[in-house]
Amino acid sequence: MVLEVVVYNIESALKAQEGGADRIELCDNPGEGGTTPSIGCVEAVRQALNIDVYVMIRPRGGDFHYSRYEYYAMKRDIAQCQRLSVDGFVFGILTPDGRIDKDRCRELIKLCRPLKVTCHRAFDMTRDPEEALEDCIEVGFDRILTSGRHLQAIQGTDVIARLVQQAAGRIEIMAGSGVNADNVATLIEKTGVREIHTSATTSRESAMDYRNPDIAGMGKQQGSEFRVRTVDVALLGRMRALAEAVENRN
Repeated sequence: MVLEVVVYNIESALKAQEGGADRIELCDNPGEGGTTPSIGCVEAVRQALNIDVYVMIRPRGGDFHYSRYEYYAMKRDIAQCQRLSVDGFVFGILTPDGRIDKDRCRELIKLCRPLKVTCHRAFDMTRDPEEALEDCIEVGFDRILTSGRHLQAIQGTDVIARLVQQAAGRIEIMAGSGVNADNVATLIEKTGVREIHTSATTSRESAMDYRNPDIAGMGKQQGSEFRVRTVDVALLGRMRALAEAVENRN
């Protein structure tokens, strides 16, 4: 069983490795569903970790249809990250009518090789998941991250199970979104996936002693300046144990 942890800062990457992750997906901007991290962050994480580091290539939040300028930025980010010896990339591009943009995805995958490539949850925004799966195989993706076209993967188990059957080993199906210790075993049993994607998120108190009482959230009512996002090492360990128990039974 492969356990991938999505992380949004250097501390979380270190905690993911400590908790037993096989691979991380390194992103920025959790509030927008993940965008490309800074090159400095990628370099620091790559130097600190000995597990696989996959980098999100997404120039902005919002939809997955990009301008030629954004597409150029994606190609440049791939080139920069390759120089830092990352292990893989995560991206997805759609056409306006809700299909996988095969031409652009194929070109990016060619640039990424020989590294591995995951199609992220842009897949869940396609008009036809069966068609999209075949398109992902055609252009060369190594895996698809999916919640089964629902908000959380546990709600999309029927779709994920069908995708696993349709894939028939031609591409890896990785289940993600809302995966935790309460549902990971059920998710694996119902779908047959061999890879799980989770955030195992927690937070810790800031180390700041001085705290301006007049500002919260940089002007918003609710702020998080004095909370730091990280990964729950113990939770990650429990999830691996639960996932491997199901795998061993099967």
